[in-house]
Amino acid sequence: MREAPACNPAGSDAAWMSHAVELAAHCAQFGDVPVGACVVAPDGALIGEGWNVREAEADPAGHAEIVAMRHAATSLGRWRLAGCTLFVTLEPCAMCAGALVQSRIERVVFGAWDVKAGACGSVWDLARDPLALHRVEVVGGVDEQRCSALLLDFFATRR
Repeated sequence: MREAPACNPAGSDAAWMSHAVELAAHCAQFGDVPVGACVVAPDGALIGEGWNVREAEADPAGHAEIVAMRHAATSLGRWRLAGCTLFVTLEPCAMCAGALVQSRIERVVFGAWDVKAGACGSVWDLARDPLALHRVEVVGGVDEQRCSALLLDFFATRR
């Protein structure tokens, strides 16, 4: 796996978000909504990455977050992703926020807010629900303009 991007600690979220943006570009060839995600271990190592594959694999659960978390779990050999951080270009939906809680991800860092289906603060806040078994630290709006532009450009070509 790839090492952490060379940057100071304050810039690490932005550096990993740039990697997630690069991953989102893979969706274009399959007609999937351009969302990319990566999982970083507590030691700063990249342990999982993915992009939306719903169209490419006819998979309703093929969201970038799920793909990246599955990859990370396989890399670690366990489903618990305690101490890990998920970086994703779009605020996770209810399904993905539930998976964050279930996998015990420590932090989620996302770019664009999803005012229609976001479940980490926009519409719902499942990741930080006090009744959940685990609460995830949420950092939103990292490189928001760039992440939003990916989505706006994608949907502009389909209208």
